[in-house]
Amino acid sequence: MKILAIECTHQVACVAVSNGNRIVERVSAEWQKTAEAIVPLVMQAMTGAGLSPADLDGVAVSAGPGSFTALRIGMSAAKGIAYGAGCPLVPVPTLLAMASAACAHTGAQCLVPLIPSRPGEYFYAVYRCEDGAGIVKELDNGRCMVAELTEKLKALDTSFTIPVRDMSLLVSYAPELAGSVLDASFFTAESLLGFAESELSKGAGAALSDASPDYRQIFVPLRKKQ
Repeated sequence: MKILAIECTHQVACVAVSNGNRIVERVSAEWQKTAEAIVPLVMQAMTGAGLSPADLDGVAVSAGPGSFTALRIGMSAAKGIAYGAGCPLVPVPTLLAMASAACAHTGAQCLVPLIPSRPGEYFYAVYRCEDGAGIVKELDNGRCMVAELTEKLKALDTSFTIPVRDMSLLVSYAPELAGSVLDASFFTAESLLGFAESELSKGAGAALSDASPDYRQIFVPLRKKQ
């Protein structure tokens, strides 16, 4: 399938385009500007893959949880491109995609991907890897402080791997987790393509009017000091 994937839930924007067995990926740190800043990155990847938007079978976007700003930008860009191309939109749960990528990357059987929420607090999910090829089953999910998360992990009856993007920050909160932490730099826009292709092959896709990021928390803007 010909699929465009957008992942910008963290500190960089990453897009990937699949054209059969060929995948072209581009990365930029400019996601914080506007949704329009992603479009040149998309076009670079599309050109590299030898495709135009009209060729796309679908657009996948990392749907969260994650940064409010990044989620809004990624979803807005994906919806605009899908609308213009006249193709389905596939929102991909970010924790699921991260776990699937980690499963395929490491072969770990129990995965607990983390995404920062607030200082000392993380979104988490617990997955069991079914076959070592990126197929995972969710056992638990939520949001909690690191101390509570550590207790939850102690209660697991198996060894576990924690994919997270900022390893040093997590370990600063919970040094006892250092041996289980995995640098999730392998998680990129390409990691969304498998889920998207599976959904598109089933005829699935989100209505553009209904698609929205998975924020999982209420946005509270910071007030400027007087």
